[in-house]
Amino acid sequence: MSAQRTAPPTVYDVASQAGVSIATVSRVLRTPDAVREGTRDRVQAAIRSLGYVPSGNARALAGKRTGVVGLLLPGFDVVPDERPDLVTDGGVRVVDDRRHVTQPFSSNLYFDEVLRGAETEAWQRGLALMVAAGRGSSRDVIVNDVAGRVDGLAVLAQTVPDDLLEHVARRIPVVVLADDRRSHGFDSVSVDNAAGMRTLASHVIGRLGIRSLAYLAGPIDSPDDIERSAGFRQALADNDLAASDVRVVHGDFGRARARELASALFDGVDVPRGVICSNDQSALGVLDAAGARGLRVPEDVVVTGFDGIDAGRFSTPPLTTVHQPMGELGRAAVRAIVDRFERREGPPRAVRLPVEVLLRESCPPAL
Repeated sequence: MSAQRTAPPTVYDVASQAGVSIATVSRVLRTPDAVREGTRDRVQAAIRSLGYVPSGNARALAGKRTGVVGLLLPGFDVVPDERPDLVTDGGVRVVDDRRHVTQPFSSNLYFDEVLRGAETEAWQRGLALMVAAGRGSSRDVIVNDVAGRVDGLAVLAQTVPDDLLEHVARRIPVVVLADDRRSHGFDSVSVDNAAGMRTLASHVIGRLGIRSLAYLAGPIDSPDDIERSAGFRQALADNDLAASDVRVVHGDFGRARARELASALFDGVDVPRGVICSNDQSALGVLDAAGARGLRVPEDVVVTGFDGIDAGRFSTPPLTTVHQPMGELGRAAVRAIVDRFERREGPPRAVRLPVEVLLRESCPPAL
């Protein structure tokens, strides 16, 4: 991590280097779309170059801690409201929601668990937790704003560019969730994705003898999915099953998209005997599609997930999954930030948490 500056840069330094007024710097920080692109780019370049972090509470001037740690999660308000057949009755909206079995933001159940763990750890240490979801602003604006109000920041991998994180890490500790980021200079907290998926897939292929498989992966740039896919491929090799014999489709970790992809698989001529999913929300979408087509789980098709969210325990049938300690991810992130308060220098550290396979009715110990 970069060494601390002896004198923190100020808004005047940014304005001087960019050749603009401090009012323009303020507008770039708060309402970037209201500033001409060329001017905005000069100001943002100066901010990164100087390592300037705006402070909402004069922390930098006082030289004191705020007693607040930050948690930055992806923006949740980008999901469109596509509920059908909207009518009105006396000014009150009436919606036919029978075809929508999930709430608009149900894909965030993973983040709910991470948030709960971070909040618990912060509370036990006498700290407050500030949570930001990136609503209505650019990532630069949100990250800079939160970084100026907290003593340390935890972010989910791939949601913030590395150069922006490096800029923030000049002033406060930064911890990355769900990816080993030591090579980029950040402390990180992650889980053993590859081992968990390898173990679960080996159970499906080796113990249950299922070789007609489909793999429902997540986004191709997700660190979690990259590791889980590697574990899945290793299980194929362990059980002498060629990767070319497995149908692989990429979803977005969401239930609705997984339901669409699984429907296409089940409507085909060669229906897979097993569908291994890269996360639980995708697996729940597969269960939806199987039920809609009269396929019995696990008699006709075996379905598995990864994460261990509570919804999987109450699905029909209950979902076999790889349980990762989501709450502990949040707690470990806060602990890593607190550790950096006292040991600001030193090499970046990575915490790798264990996982466990939970066999339930959607893929039992034996068929």
